[in-house]
Amino acid sequence: MLLAAPGAHADGRSASAPKPAVTLSDKEAGKGGSLTVKGSGWRSGALLMLLVCGQSSPARGVIGGTNSCANADGRAVTTDTKGAFSTKLPVSEPPVPCPCVVHVATVTGEEALADAVFVVAGHPVAALPKQTGQGKLAVLAATRLEGDSSVLTWFGAPPTRRLVFTVGNMGSAPVENPVFRVGTAHGVYAPQWEERQWRGTVEPGRKARIELPVELAAGAHGDYRVSLKYGTKVLAEQPWGVGRPWGVTLFWILLCLVVPAAVFRIGMAVVDRVRPRSAQASRGGRRASPFAGAAARLPRLRRTAAAPVPTTTAGEPRATGTAALPWFTPESAPSEHSPTTKGHS
Repeated sequence: MLLAAPGAHADGRSASAPKPAVTLSDKEAGKGGSLTVKGSGWRSGALLMLLVCGQSSPARGVIGGTNSCANADGRAVTTDTKGAFSTKLPVSEPPVPCPCVVHVATVTGEEALADAVFVVAGHPVAALPKQTGQGKLAVLAATRLEGDSSVLTWFGAPPTRRLVFTVGNMGSAPVENPVFRVGTAHGVYAPQWEERQWRGTVEPGRKARIELPVELAAGAHGDYRVSLKYGTKVLAEQPWGVGRPWGVTLFWILLCLVVPAAVFRIGMAVVDRVRPRSAQASRGGRRASPFAGAAARLPRLRRTAAAPVPTTTAGEPRATGTAALPWFTPESAPSEHSPTTKGHS
């Protein structure tokens, strides 16, 4: 075990180094206004997040974690080389009643935070929940994460586990309904803390097995770190490797295959519907005439078949009485029984 040098903190900062601090230009403001937030004593080049949070106090911190803060109106700022900053923060109402604070915490690297009391004018106020015990609990056994991922997690559902640990009461007074803080961190980011209250009593000199739910965001994957804090002391940390939700990747692959195939089949169905009409309109590859329908409705002229010409025994054509010349009509033809008029000789 490595011991810190005299006059130095465990994180490497000297004991004389100033602690992170936050000051506000106004102690009270209404929704829609703004205030100037200044800080000092932070690490140089640290990325900080500024939030207006309810159900909070500098002594107990933000009860409920970032769920008690107006996250949509938060601001990020980076400290200068001296570890100081100054920025404008819009005033907004947190989702829970006051007492309220301006909460400043690191986003990456080692965790550091500071709170400043602030009053949101017109926002409801409620008493803080009671917290029993004097921080005399200690973890007696190694923490572990229990539980398995379901099929829905494979398709992007939030991964869930149970943080299981055993604590013992080292004090002389019982600890009733202790409130723990469970933090989850991904990579180099600072933990995001949420309060978890355990219902029960730990008598002096006794121990208790505690299970607290832990849940990540939907689609989370990679290496995470779960931390357990009671009061201001971190009791334990547990790594958590979350697998990639391959079901989501498989879904997108199938979607990229099914959609083009469906579009192709729809296009072929449309072509099959259009093709018979085109074949009926044009036969033999020729375009039908627009007058074809009208010509079909016109009456057809019948042609009388020519009668056979009678002939004599010698093969010469024989004159018939039915044959008509253009200038000779049947009515003017002489009859066989009518007398023939002889002309003068």
